[in-house]
Amino acid sequence: MFALIIACVSVVSCSGSASEPGILQGKVTIGPLVPVEQEGVTYEVPCEVYESRKVIIYKNNGSDLVKEADIDCDGRYRVALSPGTYIVDINHIGIDSSPNVPTEVEIISQQTTRLDIDIDTGIR
Repeated sequence: MFALIIACVSVVSCSGSASEPGILQGKVTIGPLVPVEQEGVTYEVPCEVYESRKVIIYKNNGSDLVKEADIDCDGRYRVALSPGTYIVDINHIGIDSSPNVPTEVEIISQQTTRLDIDIDTGIR
């Protein structure tokens, strides 16, 4: 019995284990928030504006959802992903758009990939 347990442990530890995940992270900016923004005036983005949006990660085919990453109140997101190629997008609230996404990213084991996203709310 002991030999069987040792053999099972050996097979599990010797078999190719999955690669360690990598990290996708970045900073999201959202604006404009009012119809006419004045030059030199900064507008604080309310937390609920960030929380209502998500960073969406698809398999490299662009249609199979892998994860939705929350955006914190400072506009940051961070998500662990298995190594591979992914398509990153946003959840497009209203007429939101971004010149940064959709885009393809490569996640490498134990490395961080940074993707900053600027969301244009369409408010004019």
